[in-house]
Amino acid sequence: MEINKNKENLHCGTKPKKIAFGIAPLGIISIGIVPMGVISIGIVPMGVFSFGAVAMGIVNLSVVGMGIISAGVTTMGIWEYSPNSQNNHHNHSKQISNSSKENMMSDLFNTKREAEKAALKYGCIGAHKMGKKWMPCKMH
Repeated sequence: MEINKNKENLHCGTKPKKIAFGIAPLGIISIGIVPMGVISIGIVPMGVFSFGAVAMGIVNLSVVGMGIISAGVTTMGIWEYSPNSQNNHHNHSKQISNSSKENMMSDLFNTKREAEKAALKYGCIGAHKMGKKWMPCKMH
């Protein structure tokens, strides 16, 4: 039986490379499919700074971003930027349950003040315009 002494082929428990490319590369800078590292660029990057399709990390720039600071189309985090966000401000609002969201769809108000008052029962603040009416919560 021959023991493989080539450390380039080992992944678990090995020291990350400085720059890694490929499928699930582990490096300080990782580029590829499911890269993991300090700076990760790829399809599903996971790292401190993640750039790609579905990013998970501290700072994300992606289509779907999950982290503390997220920018993209669909973002989840403490500070978020998305083209869908009203006035492009970050979001500190509480998440609300799907059942509350369904009930909210029928909550259309004639004035912004009425919608802001109703927002409190959903655990959010503010109001947003929906056609000629107003709905609770800063974002839809």
